Amino acid sequence: MADSRVEAAIANWAPRFTSQGVDYNDFMRTTAGIEHWADWLPAWSKTGDMHSALGAEAVAAGNQLSAGEAYIRATLCYHFAKFVWMVDADLHRQTTERAVASLYRAHRLLDPTAERVEFAFEDSTLVGNFRRPTGASAAPLVVLIPGLDSTKEEFFYWENVFLARGMATFSLDGPGQGESGFRSSIRPDYEVAVGAALDALADRPDLVPGRVGLVGVSMGGYYAPRAAAFEPRVTAVATVGGAYDFGACWSGLPQITRETFVHHSGSADESEGAVAAGRLSLAGVAEKVAQPLLVVFGKLDRLIPWQQAERLASEAPNGELVMFEEGNHVCNNIPYKYRPLVGDWMAARLVGSVT
Repeated sequence: MADSRVEAAIANWAPRFTSQGVDYNDFMRTTAGIEHWADWLPAWSKTGDMHSALGAEAVAAGNQLSAGEAYIRATLCYHFAKFVWMVDADLHRQTTERAVASLYRAHRLLDPTAERVEFAFEDSTLVGNFRRPTGASAAPLVVLIPGLDSTKEEFFYWENVFLARGMATFSLDGPGQGESGFRSSIRPDYEVAVGAALDALADRPDLVPGRVGLVGVSMGGYYAPRAAAFEPRVTAVATVGGAYDFGACWSGLPQITRETFVHHSGSADESEGAVAAGRLSLAGVAEKVAQPLLVVFGKLDRLIPWQQAERLASEAPNGELVMFEEGNHVCNNIPYKYRPLVGDWMAARLVGSVT
């Protein structure tokens, strides 16, 4: 009988694994053998090691495509091994670094034009991955913003949605996220990180000036409209599964989610974490989002009440709500509905407006 943390991880995020690219059979085999939460990371790391070995074998055989695809699968396994796993901070960091290294192996094989971009942020450094669409000398930019437990390593196939529609992507590990989180903590004013990222990318000749979209998922769905409200360089913004008031959700969140927030916010304990969570609110902010705003939400979301999406869309001057009755958190049980929707919506406002 699996313990409550294992059960919560499977119940809340199984569709996310497979929609992001984890093989369904891997998911079933790996989770079937896990009874204790302490065993989650080792089990998923073992599956990642298997795919990494397949990648190395394909490289040796000269099969570049097969190798790159294997390294993407390994990346996702390493990422999901530690995504809400706060049992051992050193092992969490080591596995994060393995996910980062595996993704860059995949980039070299599948998209050698992809770039790692590091840029100064206050007394620290933030990191993102930049990719550009094939055949375009210059393209609009979409900044992809992860959530509490997602990182740029999770976004290879999400990036492809926008790349295929003629937009460049920049997947950002902001404060408290991914490897940037080694040096920083979650903060409510995410616009400062977006502003620093746009400064770092401002002079690129392969980007169309004045065409910037933000797309945030889960907690990134709070960060994206928050950033748009205070960053005039943003043209359009989309949020999927985001909270209006994260603090109001605190008591109903799974224990492993609260533990993860405590860690990434730099809080001492859950009481301090609850206070920090309460600072992540769009009250008094949503009405300042002047850009076109697409709010996508699933009414079966078990983490964030759907009424929060309605509130955001109604308070933003140019808000548009798409509520999927059958959707779960971030609508990952229906990726074939929400991903084309967001990609096409953003392309209409960025690519369609380029003259």
